[in-house]
Amino acid sequence: MKPQFEAAEFRKLPSVDSLLRRAELSPLVAEFGTGPVTAAARTELEAARDAIRAGAAAPTWERIAERIVSNLRAVETPSLRPVINATGVLIHTNLGRTPLSQAAQIAVIELAKGYSTLEYDLEAGGRGSRHRHPARLLSELTGAEDALVVNNNASAVFLVLTALAHGREVIVSRGELVEIGGGFRIPDVLRQSGATLVEVGTTNRTHPHDFANAISCHTAALMRIHASNFRQLGFVKKPELNQLVAIAQAHRADESPDRPSSVGPVQIPGIDDRAPAEPTLAERPEPEWPIVIDDLGSGTLLDTARFGLAAEPMVQSSVHAGADIITFSGDKLLGGPQAGLIVGKSKYISRLRAHPLARALRVDKMTLAALDATLRAYRSGRAATEIPVWRMIDQPAETVKRRTQQLQRQLVAAGLDAAVVRGESTIGGGSLPGETLPTHLLALDTPQPDTFAAALRQNDPPVICRIQNELLLLDLRTVLPEQDAGLLEALAIRMTASRA
Repeated sequence: MKPQFEAAEFRKLPSVDSLLRRAELSPLVAEFGTGPVTAAARTELEAARDAIRAGAAAPTWERIAERIVSNLRAVETPSLRPVINATGVLIHTNLGRTPLSQAAQIAVIELAKGYSTLEYDLEAGGRGSRHRHPARLLSELTGAEDALVVNNNASAVFLVLTALAHGREVIVSRGELVEIGGGFRIPDVLRQSGATLVEVGTTNRTHPHDFANAISCHTAALMRIHASNFRQLGFVKKPELNQLVAIAQAHRADESPDRPSSVGPVQIPGIDDRAPAEPTLAERPEPEWPIVIDDLGSGTLLDTARFGLAAEPMVQSSVHAGADIITFSGDKLLGGPQAGLIVGKSKYISRLRAHPLARALRVDKMTLAALDATLRAYRSGRAATEIPVWRMIDQPAETVKRRTQQLQRQLVAAGLDAAVVRGESTIGGGSLPGETLPTHLLALDTPQPDTFAAALRQNDPPVICRIQNELLLLDLRTVLPEQDAGLLEALAIRMTASRA
């Protein structure tokens, strides 16, 4: 009986050609091409045959066509997609950190349309350097002598340590040997760079003399590492940056030219193929080791205290304090594209720029375009009003409340249950740990909040929210105003469906 049943059901299945002629699939052929649609049709027909062999009846032609449409759209939908961030986390690493400013978006689009002066010098009429584009603005904004951009701050730290401290010692406080997102650990980076880690102090307390006593003829740098994603409270102490600078300068002064240097000649991997001969006392240059490296992690060009937040280390302050090299991110509190920014003394930046790793870690033209537009907003004094992360930080809770109440009234008018409650927005992204901003949240009391949240993630564009105390919460501080209409539509559709 089974062979006869299978044969009868198999005959009900359409051919590939007949499927492709159906009205439902014609738009797909125009959109994706005949090849992908044909492949999807064959895959679905084979799945139908497997189901028949397992005892199921043949699906209808309409059902097969529906599945082809659904599966093809799922396959052809990019995995990297825009989303509506309603989590209230401003710098959300999983969601691409922060949006770019409108000026940065335009700069990227314009540059991507054609050729550019990426590595071309218009005045000389020949080859130029991509590194020159951001250097001038970064120097102007921070007060540093020179600057270099690589693809993220982890790369910046790795390049600095490899080029300036390979085979030498780097002194770090134990309380700053941190692990950040993705298992990125500072001690591991130091080892990979070829530098030797010298730990001083204790987890909670490190004194200036701990650094001073640890300096040897093998010391390349004193390093301060900002604890970006956690905060120590209580019985805590660590040297100020200007104290580390004073210690380093005092040691350099002690290496006077009237006696042999305890540091000796320094060979930089990838730059000096052979160690230079020991110079005579008359030829000996001014001592330059140890240097002071300041890794700010996020870093900021604006004073966070003016926005009611804890004071985050400012890049300008590190330059003013005398740090030789400062590293920070381009896509956190700066509000630009993903990048690692290095500013500092020209003689050290030059060594970084000439190191082979600098080419491996360099950024592309779109990143440079977005970064340039972002930095120009700071130079013009419009960063707080033009750069989205600062607009979100500066947005008063009452403004968020009004937007949320308007959305809530529209949902209630449609017969749906929603309320407005007080809450907190989070800075996120390893910036300003523990700091929050007062906000107002749209609260949806649904029987199955996890299921509802999953349904919102299937929206186009997906909506990402949070669940707390069995309530589905949406924070409009991180929703761009132009996304409000799309958010309302998504909520109305999903809430209506959940009540059906």
